[in-house]
Parts: sequence; structure tokens; C-alpha cells
Amino acid sequence: MSVPDGGRPATVHGPTGPGAGERGASGTVEETDVLVVGAGFGGIGMGIRLARRGLDSFVILERAQDVGGTWRDNTYPGVACDIPSHLYSFSFRQNPDWSRVFAPGEEIQEYLRRCVREEGLTAHLRLGTDVQQVDWHDDEGRWHVRTDRGSFVARVLVLAVGRLSEPLLPRVDGLETFPGPVFHSAAWDHTADLTGARVGVVGTGASAVQVVPELARVARELVVFQRSAPYVLPRQDRAYTAAERRLFALDPDALQQSRSAMFWDAEQAFVQRLGVPAAIDALRARALGHLAERVPDPALRAALTPDYEIGCKRVLFSNDYYPALQAPHVTLEPTALARVDGTRATSVAGHGFDLDALVLATGFQSTRPPFARRVVGRHGGTLAEHWGDGMTSYASTVVHGFPNMFVIDGPNASLGHSSAIYMIETQIDYVLGALAFQGAHGQVVLEVTADAERAYTAMIDEMSRDTVWIDGGCRSWYVDEHSGRLTLLWPDFAHRFRERNATFDPAPYRLAAATASG
Repeated sequence: MSVPDGGRPATVHGPTGPGAGERGASGTVEETDVLVVGAGFGGIGMGIRLARRGLDSFVILERAQDVGGTWRDNTYPGVACDIPSHLYSFSFRQNPDWSRVFAPGEEIQEYLRRCVREEGLTAHLRLGTDVQQVDWHDDEGRWHVRTDRGSFVARVLVLAVGRLSEPLLPRVDGLETFPGPVFHSAAWDHTADLTGARVGVVGTGASAVQVVPELARVARELVVFQRSAPYVLPRQDRAYTAAERRLFALDPDALQQSRSAMFWDAEQAFVQRLGVPAAIDALRARALGHLAERVPDPALRAALTPDYEIGCKRVLFSNDYYPALQAPHVTLEPTALARVDGTRATSVAGHGFDLDALVLATGFQSTRPPFARRVVGRHGGTLAEHWGDGMTSYASTVVHGFPNMFVIDGPNASLGHSSAIYMIETQIDYVLGALAFQGAHGQVVLEVTADAERAYTAMIDEMSRDTVWIDGGCRSWYVDEHSGRLTLLWPDFAHRFRERNATFDPAPYRLAAATASG
């Protein structure tokens, strides 16, 4: 249920020792006050804040053998963050020693491991523990969680499984006949030697623009199958100097000022997603100007020109993607991969290519999270059934029919213009407020009302109506493909999400007395 290990060999780099994946052995039942599922940014951040408040009765379940979530799973060549490092880290645990403006993935992963070690979370971790079923027991006021390493009973459930945890595999006729390596970018096969190989990359999203230049350096031939062209902006990356890192370490105020400036710069970019003509025109002109500057060939430039409004899909950042596509051994195929027959890969346009390996940079199951099928609420239905018309919630964190359950980085809790960590921290504040309220009121059971969830969903739909995500003319992973609703993103400024959703208010909740059990 948490982010997958991508089929790579299990290696524990961080948390080890008693408690790190050792308790909850098969056949046992472990009771805890708060059960957190997932050990990425959301789960680790939740654990840190619980521990700092002196709340010791909590467990973090993680099905992989290491923490880190997205940054554990994605180890493809060139992987890095596209949000500035100082903003893409906890405000309550800032890192003065980032090597670059945009940190490499391995560095982010090590940051999260260090958070676990230094914040005392090791004893709370249960690594290598795959959640199989989650059920609410109304008579007990408890969640029962069955895993492959035993069972857990908890008063409060926090789902921090993320939205980039389940790779989306394309439906391609004959893909199973391909004799060479085939793997998703989030499950990189490091045993596959692609040096001198003929490699196909399926997809042109955020992972692809990072991995394509790296593959172009080693492959004999490289074919990039493009379903739709992305907008690409220059990546203003650089290494931090030793002097800058010393300053950040010695002067926390300087670090905070840097972080704050990055945040408000990003907030200004949200206006472009609202479809404000002057703002969106300026952003589009900047992206198309970057394309014109980097790609002089008119035919290739035309193939790389998006046919939808900027911001409708994720805007990407790269300085070497366009140059890589112009290398003599690299081919941009401007249509999707349609079928595979042995080593022959054929596009929708009918163009065929003989390949030795296929890399699927095809994104994730973001709007229909598979974990939702494993969570059964108060009325006996699953979370997936409740979300049959697209994900809904109240405060982007709680769901009617699922008492004492909180979802981190779930419905409408992501951003298209700024840091996910800011949103995660806001939700953690909300959860801590709910826990404090329960502690002051006899551990009452909290269930948000159906009316409150409907009203919040209607507000989201109204806020989304005139944004580029709905009117931009593209298919996007931000939008539920069945209902057409914007279910992934918060359609407003990030600071307004915090103003709206950081403080727990019991008014929209149904309160039930806690039972005597546990």
C-alpha cells in the first residue's frame, strides 16, 4: 500500500535495529494509538511531529525495505527534484547543506534517512510490511490492519501512501513479446547495460526529460515516443558554493529568507494557471522562446510544439532535453507507441524501430490510487468505491464514512506550481489539531459529515472551473479521466490552502463517544 520497492534488491540504508521492521511478526497483533501507512515525506513528517509532541504510541508501516517513497523508488539516471531544494524539505528540519539549487534524488533520499535516524523514528518503523487489508470496527472505534507480517489495531489511521507510488504501465499490443529489458522509470533495472544499445523511451513527462539526455550519452540509438509534446522551461540550476552552505549553516535566518523568497516566487506562478491572459501569455512566450532558441530545425520544432495551453499539463524544466533530441543518433517519434512484435516497436503513425530495450516513462496511477481498494469504512464499502466518481474529501484530508482516518497528499492536496512538502506540513498540522481535540474530549471518534464533504467538493469544482487544468485542452494526470473533475491539485495559491486547511475545526464532524476497548 505504500510506495513500491520497484522490484529492486532489498537494502536497508537507514533505519535498522530493534523496531525497524522486526515487530508485528506474522500471527501477532500490535496495538497502537496512531498507525501511519507509508514512509515517504508524508509518513516521516507525521512521525517527526508526533515524536516531538511526546506522542510515543505510533507505528509507521512501510512495505519496502527502506524509507524515502518516491526518492527511494526513482533511481533512474539524472533523477532530481524540480522544486528548489530549500523549499522541497521540511520547514521544521531545514537542511543548510544541499549541494545544488535542485537536489539530486539520492541526496533527497539521504535527507529523509537522516530525518529518521536523528528524530528517533527507527523504533516506530516496521519496514518490509505490506498492508493487505484495512477495516474500521465501529463497535470498537478502532482500525484493524492486516499485513503480511501480522496485524495491528489502531485508534487513528493516517494514510501517507503518496500519489507517485504505483507506476502506470501503458497498454501496448504485444509488449509481452519484447525479448529485451522492459522496465518503468520508477523501477529502473540497474542490471541492464544500455551502453551501445538501441533504446526506446515511452513518454515525455517529468521523468523522461531527465532520463533522455542521460540515455543519449550511452545508447547507440535512442527513440523517444511522444504522445504529446511538453512545455519545457530553462532549468536554473547550479551548485551552491561552500561559502553559501557555511552561511546557511551559521545563519538560520539567511536560510529561512532564501526559502521564503523561493516560496513567494512560486506563488506568483499560480496566476498563470488561472488563465489570466497577461500571465499565461508571458509564460507561454517564455517556453516557446526557449524551444525556438534551442531547436533551430523547423520540422523538429513543430513536432515539439504543444497543442494545448501551457500549464494544462505539468510544465517541465530542462536545459539538455532539447539538445539531446537533436543528436544524430536520437529520433523523436511524435506519436505514441502502438504495438510491439518481438524487437520491432511500431508507433501510432506506423513508423517501426528495432530496439534492444524499452524504458516506460509513463507516470503513475495518481487519480485512482490502488490502495483505496484495501480500505473498508464504517458502512462496509471501500475507499475506492466511495471515490467511484473521483477522489473527494473535506479539507483535502478526511473522508465521510471513514472515521478517525486522515489522508496525507490525497484529494486536491497537491500543487502544480510549488512544493508538495508545504501542503503535507499543512495537513500534518490539521491532523495534530484533531488529535489534540480528541485528547481533550475523551478520545471521541471523529467522522466528517457527508454534507461537509459535498460542500468542500463543490467548492473545489467551482474553483477549478476556469483554470487551465480544466480548460487547457489536454489530458492530464491532475484530472480524473472518468468524471473530468480536478481531483489531484488544489486550485488556488498554496498559502490559501494553509489558511483554509491547517487548523482543525470540529464543527463539520459527527462526534461519537470512544469505546472502552483499547
